[in-house]
Amino acid sequence: MLAEIKAERQELKINTVLTFLAGVGLVLGVTLQFLDASGWYIGAVFLLSYLAGGVPATISALKNVLVAKLDINLLMILAALAAAGVGAVRDGAILLVLFSLAGTLEKYAMGNTKRAVVALMELRPDEANLLQEDGTIVRVAVENLVIGQLVLVRPGERIPVDGVIESGEGAVDQSSVTGESVPVDKMITDTVFAGTVNQNAVLTVVVTKLASQSTLARMIKLVTEAQEQRSPSERFSKWFGQRYTVLVLVGSAFGLIVFILIGIPLDEAFYKVATLLVVASPCAVVISVPAAVLSALATAARTGVLFKGGAALEDFGNVKTIAFDKTGTLTEGKMQVTDVVSIVGDDSELLMVALTLESQSQHPLAQSVVTYATNLGAKEYLPTASLAVPGKGVTANINGILHWAGNRRLVEDQGIILSDTVSEILLRLENNGKTTIIIGRGIKVLGVIGVADTIRPTAITALTALQNIGVTRLVMLSGDIKTVAIAVGNQLGIDSKNIHGALLPEDKVNIVKQLRDEGMVAFVGDGVNDAAALATAHVGVAMGVAGTDVAIEAADVALLSNDLFKLVDTYQLARKANRIIKQNLIFAMGIMMVMVSVTIFGHLPLPLGVIGHEGGTLLVVGNGLRLLLAYR
Repeated sequence: MLAEIKAERQELKINTVLTFLAGVGLVLGVTLQFLDASGWYIGAVFLLSYLAGGVPATISALKNVLVAKLDINLLMILAALAAAGVGAVRDGAILLVLFSLAGTLEKYAMGNTKRAVVALMELRPDEANLLQEDGTIVRVAVENLVIGQLVLVRPGERIPVDGVIESGEGAVDQSSVTGESVPVDKMITDTVFAGTVNQNAVLTVVVTKLASQSTLARMIKLVTEAQEQRSPSERFSKWFGQRYTVLVLVGSAFGLIVFILIGIPLDEAFYKVATLLVVASPCAVVISVPAAVLSALATAARTGVLFKGGAALEDFGNVKTIAFDKTGTLTEGKMQVTDVVSIVGDDSELLMVALTLESQSQHPLAQSVVTYATNLGAKEYLPTASLAVPGKGVTANINGILHWAGNRRLVEDQGIILSDTVSEILLRLENNGKTTIIIGRGIKVLGVIGVADTIRPTAITALTALQNIGVTRLVMLSGDIKTVAIAVGNQLGIDSKNIHGALLPEDKVNIVKQLRDEGMVAFVGDGVNDAAALATAHVGVAMGVAGTDVAIEAADVALLSNDLFKLVDTYQLARKANRIIKQNLIFAMGIMMVMVSVTIFGHLPLPLGVIGHEGGTLLVVGNGLRLLLAYR
């Protein structure tokens, strides 16, 4: 990619020089004509304009003709030659100079859309401080680092690789990767990313990913691939441009015959055809969509948002329904024990049983209980025959007696009927938005533990903002029981009829399928256990997935930070991109139709047609490039 960008920069320099020479030839030619000069040197300076302005276009046109393709360059060359053929050499020179100038400006402008990739490439240091076993430090190429090695990162330096902090604590500026504007405090065992800046401490980092597999490398790869993939609108503009070019050539030939048959002088007929070739050329139509799409993709990448391609961008802008997975998306995903209610025995006994059982599970709910009980000094029993029951809980034998911890489904599996007292405790906790864990021995309920997740501080305002800018329906999906889900959803301002609880992963997929049948839908999750739902939606959005390869692969859009306002900005960017695409297509086709009509049924001077054609092209490019300035 970097080599390609360097080649494009070199080509841009050459085009700039040729455009300048073509302009010099035109100015000299027009000046000499104004002075009523005569002689071979007038033809020579106009020839300079033709060669400098026309040779690159001729080479491009011939290359395409050799592979059975016709492009806009061919139309321009034919128009310039037709103008010269009827004595309008100056007009042909004006055409080639303006066409060359417009092409150079387009290349420069479109190059801006690739600078996001260059900026990402420049973030990663080429070398790292390798900390050797004897304590010495050696400068090595980042590509030579292997997993498990230690690197030393001094204050102010960029972190060279993805890794985990082994020693040192300090703030790290992650804005280049996640888009977070405020440095993040990092401690031992925290993850850091290549390309981020160590602010104020000496950090020792264990390499966890090769340089080619880092989050930054993945970002560069995805942005590059996204810019190469065409959106539906881009495919249409390219399809239209190819076929329309053929139509213009055939139509111009037919027009020449008609003009001659109706008595228009031959020179004037050729001049009309030359003008028609210019004004009917679909330059603006072809460039109008890529200008907007590539600008939006570059802007998104700059702010820590990765689109899989232009299609995902356009689809996201058309979404009216957004479904959210609750945990880790609308909430912090950090479960904390809030209530311990003993029914048989005391709290300390209940916590010992709970700690013993939940230690056998890796579920976030279980881990919150383990952390809480351990912090209070609870001790574990020695369990046997432990069994984790997916979606329900865990069972184990303690002192030869079956004990269990889980939700209502697990209780039903045990054939236990809950007493009124237990049911009242469960209802009270669940109505307050807390997830309940029922602890039991045999057929007895020993107690209930309430666990709550914290709603993200920005969730309510972000959801309101989404509704204000075009989202008509917000849906929340949760594995919590319906009572808890409704309590949390209502705090977020989501309509109860759009809140779904007690869902297994396959249930979420089925609901997303139902939503798909009703219109364009996006699903937002953290990518941990909802990859299937991400893939089912029209647009899957994985949130807070920096360093998570699986989530980045599964989603159409990856938000590298957990900031819900990134989702708002991204949706707004996608909608703005769609508006600009429509504006560009309508304007480009409209101005083309007007100029074609004036040329056929009236008289349009070739220079004016060239100005209208190239000016229209530059206007749609400029309109698309406005997206590069979004959210700065």
